[in-house]
Amino acid sequence: MIKFSDLKQGDYVLATNDGQSWRGEIKDFNNDEKEVCINNGVQDFWFQTENLFPIILNDETLLKMNFKKVVNADGTVKYMKDAFRILLPKEGEFSHFEIWYRDETRHIVEPIYLHQLQNHYLDMTKVHLTDSAE
Repeated sequence: MIKFSDLKQGDYVLATNDGQSWRGEIKDFNNDEKEVCINNGVQDFWFQTENLFPIILNDETLLKMNFKKVVNADGTVKYMKDAFRILLPKEGEFSHFEIWYRDETRHIVEPIYLHQLQNHYLDMTKVHLTDSAE
């Protein structure tokens, strides 16, 4: 489950209903009922937060978000999208890493989820991170 206050419009999450789950984009909020409107690519559905789950941040997720991946000679791995960068100390090491955009750098010291990366990206670039190509 994800905290309602952690979500922003445009974030990607997993929504579940009747045993099915799918990735969707947050389109709107009903603050009174603590409901979140998710678009599954076809239509919008409203969910309570107990039916929303984070998407794990890993290599597959970043590639789906159209990051370009470079494995460096020293074993570090860099993911790039426009001027935004993610630097892992080694392949698959998403428990601590560095992100930067222009002159701002952040050190992530615990595993985070895709929606949290999207929120860092928005804070740093003032543009929401989507899965569209650059």
